[in-house]
Amino acid sequence: MISFKPKQITKNLLNVLPDRARDILKKRYGLNDKGDTYTLESIGQSYGITRERVRQIENHAIKSIRKSDIYKQNHALFSELQRLIDQLGGGLIAEHVLLDELTSDPVIKNHLYFLFVVGDAFDKNKENAYYHHRWYTKPEVREIVETALNEVYQNLENDELVDEEEIVSRFKAELDKVSAGKILNIQSEERDILLRWLNISKKIAPNPLGDWGQADSPNVKVKGIRDYAYLTLKRNGSPMHFREVAKAIKELFGHDAHVATTHNELIKDPRFVLVGRGLYALTEWGYVAGVVKDVLREILAKEGPLTKEELIDRVRRERYVKDNTIFVNLQDTNLFKRLANGTYTLVD
Repeated sequence: MISFKPKQITKNLLNVLPDRARDILKKRYGLNDKGDTYTLESIGQSYGITRERVRQIENHAIKSIRKSDIYKQNHALFSELQRLIDQLGGGLIAEHVLLDELTSDPVIKNHLYFLFVVGDAFDKNKENAYYHHRWYTKPEVREIVETALNEVYQNLENDELVDEEEIVSRFKAELDKVSAGKILNIQSEERDILLRWLNISKKIAPNPLGDWGQADSPNVKVKGIRDYAYLTLKRNGSPMHFREVAKAIKELFGHDAHVATTHNELIKDPRFVLVGRGLYALTEWGYVAGVVKDVLREILAKEGPLTKEELIDRVRRERYVKDNTIFVNLQDTNLFKRLANGTYTLVD
């Protein structure tokens, strides 16, 4: 994707500096064979100077490079980097996304990052609580995109998950609203740019299965077996036995899940409800917690007297149990009574 060798370019640019300044930039940006980076503090200690002095030397060295003949001779290179920001991100792109698009080599990433820092054809906004580090060539695009990202986040429920198509659609709608169609004109074939813009946000993110939601939601920021189990059931779309859940976690996420541990986590978490012998569903699907008698009581309290057949039908929507099990539970005269017309109701 790039037409030059980053290591060679950075070497040429660094050669315009005195030894100490060159060494400081190499250490700060990991411009060495291993790609190791060093803090201002550690560099200062090695030279017996303050961290603030190191920062001053770093800033002065970058300005010196920009004023050098070597920098001017590489004008086409920096113009190429500018075009890449425009091509990949429509004038705005998250730093980590940009570097990942250009190379998978961490050392080369360090050299490219240094070239972006040195270049003056583009600007950087540092990360904050809402957005990742991002590079841009068009300030007006940055403002619109960030406003639209915030609107998408505000309209997402805390536990809501949407697929990629839906999140792109919502984002596109917010972009159109914010820009009023005057500045942005993102077409459907430019979907990749929309996805790269979504990756600027720290508040919205995809989970391991590719569904999007609020980044701090346990449905996105997966921490343990409970969260893996939730995503597994969500993906399956219907109740599963806890043994099947444990197996599916391994298949979907490559994460070992012991059967007993999985069962214990499902029992503890209110996101899950036992609907049969070892079978669990998601509470959000509308299943009622409790044993068959509890389900019967809730149905009758909500709907009033029902026939045996109607009750069996209602309970079977909530529990994977045999018809006879439901009928046996109806015989508890402390809880239920049969009316003259053959329907059942709750005991007063």
